[in-house]
Amino acid sequence: MNCLALQDFCEKAGVETRVQTAITMGQVAEPYIPRKAMRHLSKGRVVIFGAGLGQPYFSTDTTAAQRALEVGAEVVLMAKGVDGVYDHDPRTNPNAKRYDRLTHDDVLTQNLKVADATAISLCRDNELPLVVFNLLVEGNIARAVRGETIGTLVSAY
Repeated sequence: MNCLALQDFCEKAGVETRVQTAITMGQVAEPYIPRKAMRHLSKGRVVIFGAGLGQPYFSTDTTAAQRALEVGAEVVLMAKGVDGVYDHDPRTNPNAKRYDRLTHDDVLTQNLKVADATAISLCRDNELPLVVFNLLVEGNIARAVRGETIGTLVSAY
């Protein structure tokens, strides 16, 4: 699972982490309990949420937005295979334009394919920003966590 690979990466870098999942995986992860997640965060640990919401029809993007709202996160860091949000798919259109900044409404009205509409709507309705960045660029996770300007910021303004 991706959450366990991310945990391994973080812990090798000296970052204390906990993995919480929506489905029981007692040997490798804790069950998802919002108050326990917030306690880990208050102790300076990184909490990685895995296994989605445990419900069909909900994407991992929606899960990320939902969990971020439940634990009071300030931002959703959305690691993807591209370095931000584009007006067209940059893998098929060499003239695709990358945006540095967009509003949630821009993403929805232009039907930009950064994340599913449910996730974007949840973030918009709760004024929760997202940073979309390339997971495959070495150091980008650390840059995103430090709040450096990378990728595309999607916010209310």
